[in-house]
Amino acid sequence: MARQIISTEGAPKAIGTYSQAVKVGDTVYMSGQIGLDPVSMQLVEGIEAQVRRVFGNLSAVAQAAGGSLADIVKLNIFLTDLGHFALVNSIMAEYFTEPYPARAAVGVASLPRGALVEADAVMVLGN
Repeated sequence: MARQIISTEGAPKAIGTYSQAVKVGDTVYMSGQIGLDPVSMQLVEGIEAQVRRVFGNLSAVAQAAGGSLADIVKLNIFLTDLGHFALVNSIMAEYFTEPYPARAAVGVASLPRGALVEADAVMVLGN
């Protein structure tokens, strides 16, 4: 099955050897997004702003692939401080509605560019 590379200016450009997303059939594998502003390519300030920017970036990639956050079936969230887990949950509820995607939340020692949060996702189109 052919791979289609998904790219949008609505999300930060890749800062490494990866694509924003890869579509294979109806499945879209979305690379991790941190709280980078897609225009300035600078990390936004604070955990709340970073969480919102992460979901905004994922939304932009989802739209570029022909879907939306509602089409995400699996979400992985990486936090440098699991004390922010409740905040992530409350903000996530602003971006996602039931039925929620499957999700993992993992505490990590560090993230690229000193980010506090990162998320990647798998999306299936045509649900």
